[in-house]
Amino acid sequence: MALLPIVQYPDPRLAAKAEPVVVFDDALRQLAADMAETMYEAPGVGLAATQVGKLIRMVVIDISEEKNDLHVLVNPEITSRSEEIKECEEGCLSLPGLYEKVKRPSFVTVKAQDLKGEFFEMQCDELMSVCVQHELDHLDGIVFIDHLSQLKKSRAAAKLAKRRKEKAREEKAKRENR
Repeated sequence: MALLPIVQYPDPRLAAKAEPVVVFDDALRQLAADMAETMYEAPGVGLAATQVGKLIRMVVIDISEEKNDLHVLVNPEITSRSEEIKECEEGCLSLPGLYEKVKRPSFVTVKAQDLKGEFFEMQCDELMSVCVQHELDHLDGIVFIDHLSQLKKSRAAAKLAKRRKEKAREEKAKRENR
């Protein structure tokens, strides 16, 4: 397994729509394993293939505290949504350090394939519902701040840019002090 670089916003690959997976082979299984390792190391609870520069419709999710309940969804599709809407604070490995409240349906049903190409269905509520919707958005070229008003999105992007500059300054200072 290997850690993969996570694509950072506003990289244009995050705005691209992912293609369906048609070949279920060892390379796909290896990518899923590498994505899971990358997600756990980050640390995060979900990661879409587009976030590691692969424009295919696959996500990995594990919301368990123990990090032992990995879900791999290939060609996932939400088949139903509740009318009830919940607002939750979301973050993203492609927008590190940024958290904003997003409104989403509180319950979804998702149909997907596993790594062998077999179809399955999942009923998702609470954090799993939020995570599934967030990761599937990535497959359609949507990041969570796209759900915000234009003003909030602009503020979030400016906050992210400021954090990146501060981090770059800190890293430069560390290198100079060696």
